[in-house]
Amino acid sequence: MSHQPLPAEPTRQLEDDKVIVTRWDFAPGAETGWHRHPHDYVVVPLVDGVMRLQTPEGDHESEVKAGVSYRRQAGVEHNVINAGEGQFAFVEIELKVSREEK
Repeated sequence: MSHQPLPAEPTRQLEDDKVIVTRWDFAPGAETGWHRHPHDYVVVPLVDGVMRLQTPEGDHESEVKAGVSYRRQAGVEHNVINAGEGQFAFVEIELKVSREEK
């Protein structure tokens, strides 16, 4: 019997020609699934939590704090897992603006 991971729940809040804004809600153990970001992006945690990031280079866990944002560049491939015991959520803001437009 194979274990199916519990999926995190994405809710698209906004998309236009400049940004994509998605809220991600995670039950304990829920995950995004492996994906690659086509745009630079900013993550704004809504609650304190522990994220396990699976990457091709290996896994690591990070404690994140509500309201303490971080950014990543396009091309990042990973799976995000809620490694904490409670609900976890963040807002992800993908920036469609190209480097040439900045």
